[in-house]
Amino acid sequence: MTLLLAGSPALALVLPLHGIGGRQDLPIPFGLAVGGAAVAIAVSFVVLALAWRSPKYRGNASGKPLPAAITRTVDASWFRWVVRVVGLVTFLYAMTSLVFGVDRLTNPIFGFVYILVWVGLVPISIVFGPVWRTLNPLRTLHLLLCKALRQPPSKGLLELSPRLGLWPAALGIFAFTWLELVAPDRATIPVLQAWMALYVVITMFGAILFGDRWFSTADPFEVYATLMSRLSPWGRRTDGALVVRRPLENLDGLKPLPGLVGMVSALLGSTAYDGFSNSSAWIGWAQNQDVSMTVLGTCALIVFILFVLVTYSGATLLAGRLSDSSRTSLPRLFAHSVIPIALGYVVAHYLTLFILEGQRTLIYLSDPLSNGANIFGTGLLAVNTGITNHSTAIAVLQVLAVVGGHLLGVISAHDRAVALFPRQKALAGQIPLLVVMVGYTVGGLLLLFSS
Repeated sequence: MTLLLAGSPALALVLPLHGIGGRQDLPIPFGLAVGGAAVAIAVSFVVLALAWRSPKYRGNASGKPLPAAITRTVDASWFRWVVRVVGLVTFLYAMTSLVFGVDRLTNPIFGFVYILVWVGLVPISIVFGPVWRTLNPLRTLHLLLCKALRQPPSKGLLELSPRLGLWPAALGIFAFTWLELVAPDRATIPVLQAWMALYVVITMFGAILFGDRWFSTADPFEVYATLMSRLSPWGRRTDGALVVRRPLENLDGLKPLPGLVGMVSALLGSTAYDGFSNSSAWIGWAQNQDVSMTVLGTCALIVFILFVLVTYSGATLLAGRLSDSSRTSLPRLFAHSVIPIALGYVVAHYLTLFILEGQRTLIYLSDPLSNGANIFGTGLLAVNTGITNHSTAIAVLQVLAVVGGHLLGVISAHDRAVALFPRQKALAGQIPLLVVMVGYTVGGLLLLFSS
């Protein structure tokens, strides 16, 4: 995706979501970077195989309890309502730009949705844990409606089948990334209004039908934030206590729900397509075709998501065969190991965009209707572009993010493998997953260098 940025009505520039830095910015040759990354993951696998022969993580049963005062505050009704009100007021304020704002790029709604919410969900969830569940404005609206009708929010008109799992959220992720990366005129008010209207109607109608469980299974933003919060050090133990634990131990407690593989495939595949769609090879080829860019982009997005789904599922099923532990649930049981990889891709592709355009969006939010208002006193501020002076450092950080995410994925997969597979077969069972992860690493670096 590229985003048209308007620093003033007379100035516009196109900034790729990769941010600053590309192949020419790296202080090491491209081949050495890719080869070194692949070797690093392979060596880490050998080290883990020799030194990590039994599972180390205890998931939701682990963690050091936080002071009782913190737990009482977080669990207090008044505190939760403060967080809910903040989320609801922020949402309603931003929606004034969507409903009543002008259709130009100085309207802050574009940055609010595509930057502050979509990209900002990641740092918020990692720093504060699963806070989006309380911040979610639609969940708050549903709660207020239930209180007005004197109905418990968990009660719906129908029972939601547990087999549905996270598949609705996976479809929602595809729908949003299609809007963000493919849809024609996506940076126009009518298109964003139509998508947001569908999102609100489907989400609220589902909550009325199935109760508030619908948010945790179908709201793409809440499910995305919940998955990323598993990389946070904060969690809740099985006895209800708020605890601090190792992030990968927190990740180990993720429930292998149906649709989890589809969800992580949609996240990783869409981010990979984002990088691919900015490559000169794709742009040059697509512009010379008789088929519209929308059709080509839609097909390519689907192919990237299916590629992750098929390669990952195939590797885990093959792992089961090699370890004499063949079972159809293995893709779900190992899906948590893809989340650090997705985080690495997000950091590599979106970091500079979040820093630069996040500032611009906060400036524009002082004038939601583009009529000269300066509600928060930020309207006359300028974007600090100092980060653009450090392109080499950013390029190195991008590579480290991709490689680091994959290393964490290898560790998570290894710990799960030694817990599930017979000890003498655990090493052989991990080889297909290792091959796929090395492939994802090389592919991620190729996408970074191609922009």
